[in-house]
Amino acid sequence: MIRTVFTIGLFAVLGLFLLRIAFGILGVALGLFVGLLKMALVVAVIGFAIYLVVRIVSPDTARRLRERWSGRAV
Repeated sequence: MIRTVFTIGLFAVLGLFLLRIAFGILGVALGLFVGLLKMALVVAVIGFAIYLVVRIVSPDTARRLRERWSGRAV
């Protein structure tokens, strides 16, 4: 009876230890993902702003850029 209680306690402590390690690793991975997502959003916003300026200043250049990256419109 007491051996069963100690075994359950040991598995509970081991499980908590493994969860702490797992969530620590996942926390680092999640932090990296969020950081990369923020950088990608900044690059996308800056790229859109540059494209918008080019589209206003020179529509023909904007058309050529659009054709280069997305193909010719049918």
